[in-house]
Amino acid sequence: MKREPKNGAPEETLDPDDWESTRRLGHKMLDDMLDYLKTVRERPVWQDVPDEVKSQFTGSVPIRPEHPEEVYREFVEKVLPYPMGNIHPRFWGWILGTGTVTGAYAEFLAAAMNTNNGGGNHIANHVEKQVLDWIKELLQFPASASGVLTSGCSASNLIGLTVARNTKAGFDVRRKGLQLAPEKMVLYASEEAHSSIQKAVEMLGLGSEALHLVPINENFQIKIPELEAAIKRDRENGFTPFCVVGAAGTTNTGSVDDLRAIAGVCGGEKLWFHVDGAFGAWARLSPKVKIKVAGMELADSLALDLHKWMYMPYEIGCVLVREEQHHRKAFSLTPDYLAHHAGERGVAGGDLPWFSDYSYELSRGFRALKAWMSIKEHGSRKYARIIQQNIDQAFYLGELVKASPELELSAPIALNIVCFRFVSPDADDASLDEVNKQIAVDLQERGVAVLTGTVIGGRYVLRVANTNHRSRREDFEVLVKEVVRIGKELTR
Repeated sequence: MKREPKNGAPEETLDPDDWESTRRLGHKMLDDMLDYLKTVRERPVWQDVPDEVKSQFTGSVPIRPEHPEEVYREFVEKVLPYPMGNIHPRFWGWILGTGTVTGAYAEFLAAAMNTNNGGGNHIANHVEKQVLDWIKELLQFPASASGVLTSGCSASNLIGLTVARNTKAGFDVRRKGLQLAPEKMVLYASEEAHSSIQKAVEMLGLGSEALHLVPINENFQIKIPELEAAIKRDRENGFTPFCVVGAAGTTNTGSVDDLRAIAGVCGGEKLWFHVDGAFGAWARLSPKVKIKVAGMELADSLALDLHKWMYMPYEIGCVLVREEQHHRKAFSLTPDYLAHHAGERGVAGGDLPWFSDYSYELSRGFRALKAWMSIKEHGSRKYARIIQQNIDQAFYLGELVKASPELELSAPIALNIVCFRFVSPDADDASLDEVNKQIAVDLQERGVAVLTGTVIGGRYVLRVANTNHRSRREDFEVLVKEVVRIGKELTR
């Protein structure tokens, strides 16, 4: 839209030239996407992007404008048919949530408000504070704890471990840097720890060698005696242990470390206790399995996601820190142009601290809105029921695997992850590894299901991670039938 000034060139805006046609297009988008979600079960889980479609995404930047309806038509034809697939009822790859309709609505509303949740005196900060308070209440974390919503658990783990490092260093890391550390700082996690822990350690300047991985037991949990021995040995060798990372749901198998025991070790050794609860933290909502994550509430910092087992649209994670002053001290930095004081008037004042004081991000989207609207829409008890439903479905899949002579479980089922493999008496382990890899690819390319693989005990196994509110038991029956059928085809 152009406006003619009295003098000079016309002034322009990015608002629509025709608000009513824009309104009609918006209603069409809404209707199309509701139909798309409503009929998701009728389409393949995933399909590869054809080369002719890929070639459409290699052109130069547009110089002249295109009509919004034409841009949307191109989206419908060239983007919408080729998603990752995690909205589908038979998507169980990695650990990806499915999203919801209200969550998608909230994303539009937040984008239209276009607020920056780094700080300032506006309502979005109060929404985020309430969401954080709800998370603390649901997970039995202290109400006095600080927290911040993040892009996901990679960021949450980085923030939590930053606070741990700075708090336990014994000197001012922010001012002096690690080169002034009198002894090399080290931390501990199990061999099953997520790769984001190592990435965080490397980004913090500690070096991957500072992450000491402790062996696991038959339930894929960190061995407590081995942990205690490692801490003692490292102290004797001149290292400074500062943190233990406990897993509330490992990515490979869904196993949960003995969090109470780790908390006891950390208390006795005066170490920081960080819990990576990316998806497993939400097991706390289920009365049947909450005992498995007992001790999580004792953590000094807790990382978790809401876009996994709380089914919210990407991206939204969270980190909680027990002692607010440690959290703020690790990140707060206020130059003159960002001066803000609680209790003052104006947009830079207000009665809440700035969230930028608890994270490395100053520019932050309104992530809290989709969580706020979703939790209000469904209530915590419904989330608890669906989380338990996913767990029950995982154990149902386990029974189907046990009942099939061609399949075998590869690890105990702890929560919602099932690891299994196709087996054949006529094939050795090496060839069966290739067969199982091909089964996973064939399932994907045929649009039947998406599951990914991992390696357990040196063998490649199929891995189902169920954080899908659309899955039904019949979907797992289809999966087992197809795995056996494809496996037999490949081993004839």
